[in-house]
Amino acid sequence: MATQSNAEIATTYLAMVASGNVREAYALYVADAFTHHNAYFPGDRESLLVAMEQSAASEPNKAFTVKQVIESGDRVAVLSHLRRAQVDQEYAVVHILRFEGSKIVEMWDIGQEVPKDSPNALGMF
Repeated sequence: MATQSNAEIATTYLAMVASGNVREAYALYVADAFTHHNAYFPGDRESLLVAMEQSAASEPNKAFTVKQVIESGDRVAVLSHLRRAQVDQEYAVVHILRFEGSKIVEMWDIGQEVPKDSPNALGMF
């Protein structure tokens, strides 16, 4: 079995979480000492895990599409397109993940709503 790159782990983890497989994603890819920098939740592993489970349960039909991945050393940046069907909103989301070994030990996430009437014909992706 081939070893996954950090970029592959990052994209698989994010896709699993977005599709509702939060606990499995954490068990496979997230270190016990994981921390994060999401301003809306305490910075520990369990708080974000529970928040992600609640999000998946409340919005089971959201769509998450990875658009770009950049890997450098122990960091991976993932630009994604998130569509929230229930509230008819779309977001450009960037996750930055730091790895130790093959486990995610730290994460940052930022997002911007995709405007419905942007003058930029190139779009956000």
